[in-house]
Amino acid sequence: MICTDYASVAVRLAKLYSEDFGGKASGRYRIPEKILRDMMGRRRLYETDILALQRAMSEEGYVLIDMDNFFVVMSANSFVNYRRVSKDALD
Repeated sequence: MICTDYASVAVRLAKLYSEDFGGKASGRYRIPEKILRDMMGRRRLYETDILALQRAMSEEGYVLIDMDNFFVVMSANSFVNYRRVSKDALD
């Protein structure tokens, strides 16, 4: 499936989050750079492409994390319950 714009790719990646694959019913996943390039119909992904896709994913409620040769997709809600750093913790 080739998507012609970042929003379409983001929608497809968001949909994958709730699909059953890899032995789990839904949840975070990793996607190889090559598959993402193929989805976008590109030979290379540039920093501007990744940033635009990260913005589009954010609009869908997900986070796209660049891990060099693969990407991780997580729900933005996953980070809500993380502990917060206070100013006192930095002193």
